[in-house]
Amino acid sequence: MRKVIKVALAFAIVALTISCASAPSTAAPPAQGAAAGDNAAKDRAKALAQSGADAGTPAPAAAQPASAASAASADQPPPAPGQLTPEEQAYLQTYLSRLNYMVYYNADAKLDPKYAKVAVSQANRYLLEKLGLSVTDFDQIEKNKKDQQTAYESETGGSIDLIQYLAQKFNADVYVEIDFALTNETRDGKFYSSAQGSMKIFDTSTATLLGSIVLSSQTAFSPNSADAAATNAIASTVWMAMPKMIDQSKELLKNSLARGVRYEVVLQKTPDSKQISQLRRALAKKVREVEQVSYSPGSTKLYLYTFQKGDKVEDAVYEAGSSAGMNDINLVYSRGKSYTFDSGL
Repeated sequence: MRKVIKVALAFAIVALTISCASAPSTAAPPAQGAAAGDNAAKDRAKALAQSGADAGTPAPAAAQPASAASAASADQPPPAPGQLTPEEQAYLQTYLSRLNYMVYYNADAKLDPKYAKVAVSQANRYLLEKLGLSVTDFDQIEKNKKDQQTAYESETGGSIDLIQYLAQKFNADVYVEIDFALTNETRDGKFYSSAQGSMKIFDTSTATLLGSIVLSSQTAFSPNSADAAATNAIASTVWMAMPKMIDQSKELLKNSLARGVRYEVVLQKTPDSKQISQLRRALAKKVREVEQVSYSPGSTKLYLYTFQKGDKVEDAVYEAGSSAGMNDINLVYSRGKSYTFDSGL
């Protein structure tokens, strides 16, 4: 029995040895794996060389590490100085499409008031009929020149022209000054007249002359009177010049607004210059630019440049005033884009 067991065990050992010797190996030896890696690297280098890549050619974007791509995007240049944000651009376009005009005549030219009124009325008629804008008529301006004289002197001290003051009072963005001369003649019992002159365009906030349109009419005719001929000449000349004035005023005003719409802020009672400095810094966070024009313990004048409406500017002054210790700051009066505040100090 023992012999049988020994023989069976010997056969089992022999069978196991034959099975292990004949089984295939599935793992490559370490030396072969390293060789395969070297060959793959050589193949990639060869492919780059054949495609024209060299030491000065950047690797394809897919081969760049994520950290390198992030660094590249972080190095993009910032927007150019003065570039408008989409919100500012939208405000500017809306602002230019809704400009308010005040038209008057050059009071220093000694025009006949009757003909001056014809010119202003014709310009206002164009604004009403063609653009649907509200206007300040000739008689209203004449009346306010008398009624507002005291307020004008009190508020401005004569620092600006009365017509600019009224344009601000009527909330005009642009005021237009008409100046012309008439040439009249009579031939064969008929009356002829022509008008030549200019139409000047001013920024109401700054009184800056933006541009000028030449007025020049064809000779107007009337069989009835020289007055009728002159009226026809003035009316036709102004009407023909208005489209040019509108286009030019928008383009020129747009060019002058690179820093933003200018608001004038006057603060009464400013004894502490440090508080004014704090106010400036606080305002600079809310508007595009702050410029200090003057300072005294009695008053301080600032120009604020921004692409915001006037009520937003007023709110910004209140908020900045609170942060500068002027908790009782309040608006005394405003006209157009000019605001006067009492600091409450």
